[in-house]
Amino acid sequence: MALGAVALTGCTKYIKRDEFDTTIADLRATDQKLQGQIDSLSQKHDALVTQLAGRVRVETGAHFATNDATLSEEDKPLLDDFARVIRDNHSDALITVEGFADPSGSAALNRRLGLKRAQSVRDYLVSAGLNANQVRAVSYGEDRNRQVREGQSGDAGRDNRRVSLVVDYAGVSQATAAPTASL
Repeated sequence: MALGAVALTGCTKYIKRDEFDTTIADLRATDQKLQGQIDSLSQKHDALVTQLAGRVRVETGAHFATNDATLSEEDKPLLDDFARVIRDNHSDALITVEGFADPSGSAALNRRLGLKRAQSVRDYLVSAGLNANQVRAVSYGEDRNRQVREGQSGDAGRDNRRVSLVVDYAGVSQATAAPTASL
């Protein structure tokens, strides 16, 4: 009898199979919904979106002029839509804004410039309604393995002077069963 009581006590820490299956189904639905919303952003704004190991990456979040970290007006509609989708449907998401530079300056300058670009976009996303705690900024500067047009600067290096948006964690959507928000 004592062995039975110990065995039953140990079972209280297990998750019931139906609860586990429901949680997994919710996570998969949230992931599919986020991917659909990001794909819509990609089509609407001609952005490259990829997904790898549960992370969603928007490659063309914004582009910058040489030696500048000012966000252009043409990049704001994509950022507005991105912020709305995350704010309204994925409030648990953690967003990383990655800043980049072309190789025209020193490595230290380019690292600082990449960070200023990332912070500029981060600040814009926060002003668009995202929680400041869920959006972080990092810089890769001119790292060769992160350049779109390796070694290029000036007009040819425009794609190197950019930020990318990475959704590191989408969480469980607040409206998993709701229809996908239109973009």
